[in-house]
Amino acid sequence: MSAATGAAALPPVMSCGEPAGVGPEIAARAWDRLRDSLPFAWIGDPAHLPQGTPLELVDSPADAATVAATALPVLAHPFAAPAVPGQPDLANAAGVVEVIARAVGLVQAGQASAVVTAPINKKVLQDGAGFAYPGHTEYLAALGGVDRVVMMLACEALKVVPATIHIALSEVPAALTPELLRDSIRITAASLVRDFGVAAPRLAVAGLNPHAGEGGAMGREELDWIAPLLEELRAEGIALAGPLPADTMFHAEARARYDAAICAYHDQALIPIKTLDFARGVNVTLGLPFIRTSPDHGTAFDIAGRGVADIRSTVEALRMAERMAARRAAA
Repeated sequence: MSAATGAAALPPVMSCGEPAGVGPEIAARAWDRLRDSLPFAWIGDPAHLPQGTPLELVDSPADAATVAATALPVLAHPFAAPAVPGQPDLANAAGVVEVIARAVGLVQAGQASAVVTAPINKKVLQDGAGFAYPGHTEYLAALGGVDRVVMMLACEALKVVPATIHIALSEVPAALTPELLRDSIRITAASLVRDFGVAAPRLAVAGLNPHAGEGGAMGREELDWIAPLLEELRAEGIALAGPLPADTMFHAEARARYDAAICAYHDQALIPIKTLDFARGVNVTLGLPFIRTSPDHGTAFDIAGRGVADIRSTVEALRMAERMAARRAAA
C-alpha cells in the first residue's frame, strides 16, 4: 500500500459505470492486477460483476485495505435489473447516476481519497433516467458545485487539455472565447502544482488556425486576442509559450519544453496523446474540489463480457488517483 498518510491513506472508490459495458469486467481485472498494492472499493451491484469474481461486501471504503489481497471490496448498490453484456437496460440508468453521486459523496465526506469513474453511455442515462447533463464531467461539476472544469488527458509522455471538447469543428471558433481559454490555462497551471507536483508549470498553447494563423494569412484569432491574452497571463506569472503551430508541438524535442499543452479543440489534443500511448491515457477532470480520474475509453458494448477489454487505462487511472491524493494530503 501507499506509504502516504492522512486522506491519501484512504482508498479511492470506483463507480460501476454502465453495467452492460466493460465497466464491471475492467474493475474486476484491475483489482486482480493490483490487489492490496492499491486497494479500492467498487460501487455497484455485485450481481453485475463477472461470474466467479472473488468479492467481499464492505461497509465503508476504509475496509478495502483489509480484504483487497483476496477479494474485490464491494460497496453494494442494488440495481433494478440484471446486466446483459452489450445490451443496456434503461431500468438500470437511475442506478448508474446514483452510484456516481454516492462515490462523490464518499469523497466529500472524507471517507475516500478519490473517484475513479467507469464509462457511462449518455444516451442510456438520458432515455432511462432523464439525465440532464451533456456527460460525466458536467454532472461531476454540478455535484462539486463548480461552474468551470477542465478535461485533461494524461500519460507518461504527454498531458493535453482541449479547451473545447465535444462540439462540431464548425462551432469551435465561437466557443473558444478569451474567458474559456483564460480559465483553462489558470485551472491547468494550478492543478499541475497541486496534483502533479510541478512547482513552476510550463504551458504550451496551440493556435486555433493552421500555422497559428501565419501572421493573419490563415486566420486572425491568434493576432486579435490569443496572443494578447497570453501576455496578460504571463504578467500573472504563468510560464506560457504560444500561440504555437499545433503541427510542431508534439514531437519529442518540443514536448520536453513544456509540462502540458493547451489545445483549441478535441482532435488537436487527443490525436497526439492517443498516438503516443493509446492504451494508458487517463482522463482527469481539473478544477473539481475532489479528485476524479477515468479510463480514456467508452463502454465498448461490442466486446463487453468477453474478457478482452484492455485494463491498462483503468489501472493507470487508479494509480494516478492515488498519486494525486497523496500530493494533496502532503500539501
